[in-house]
This record gives sequence, structure tokens and C-alpha cells, in this order.
Amino acid sequence: MTPAFELHRNARGRLDCTLPDGTRHESVVPVRPFPLSAPADGLSLVGANGHEVLWIDRLDAVPQPQRSLIEEELAAREFVPVLERLLAVSTFSTPSTWTVQTDRGATQFVLKGEEDIRRLDGGALLITDAHGVSYRVRDRLGLDRHSRRLIERFL
Repeated sequence: MTPAFELHRNARGRLDCTLPDGTRHESVVPVRPFPLSAPADGLSLVGANGHEVLWIDRLDAVPQPQRSLIEEELAAREFVPVLERLLAVSTFSTPSTWTVQTDRGATQFVLKGEEDIRRLDGGALLITDAHGVSYRVRDRLGLDRHSRRLIERFL
């Protein structure tokens, strides 16, 4: 069970947390331990010093005002576009430039090496570009034939 706590934005737009015992923590950051494999299970509010202030078992158990603030912070922190189609690759050796369609629009990125493609449970992939931006493929077998063929060359 998640203990009662107060959460609000301070003048700088950061989250401040007040625990039931009255302890106040400024500039807390919500962090999911497993954002891809278990996004609804567990969440930590981490203080400015990097230490956990509060553990939340399930986000859906948090009352609505606090939950909305946490979800806003997570959305900004966990930017992971979903790769929907692989349109083209510049070369089948790395580094290569990939032209893709994501849920946020078309873009290009550089894949430095095959090791930057991680296999996840359920046929999902996580592809990290040369700038550290991660792209998620929810189900590589669910992609169109052209996209599957291109990705298979790198797996």
C-alpha cells in the first residue's frame, strides 16, 4: 500500500513532496525501475540527492491530483518514440543511417553498431541511436514485410 503523501509543483516547475510525517523534499523525480518491461509496477520518487524518498507500489493506486503530476513528469523523462516502419537504411554495415516512421513522425538516425539493438520480451526491440535516443519496436514480427527484412539484416 502506498502511504499518503502530498505532491505539488514549486515556483521553478519541479515537484516537491511532503511525506505523512511532515518531511518535505524538494525537486523530486519519479523513476520507474522497469519502464519497458513493467511500466505499471513500482515507481520511486527520488530526491535531489539521488536517494529514494518514497516507493509507490502501483501508480494507479495514487490519488488523481498526484498521479497527474507524476505522469506529466514521466512523459517528459521517458521519451521513447515507437518505430512503426523502417523506410530505408544507408548500408547494411554499421554505422548506418536509418530512415524511419515513428508514432511522432518521420526521422533519420545513425545506428552505430548491431549491439545498439536490444531484444526485449514478446518480440519487442529497443534501438538506441548515436545520440542516445531510444526507439521502441513493440513487435518486430508485426511490422510490414519490408521493415522486417531490413531489421533482420542487423539482428
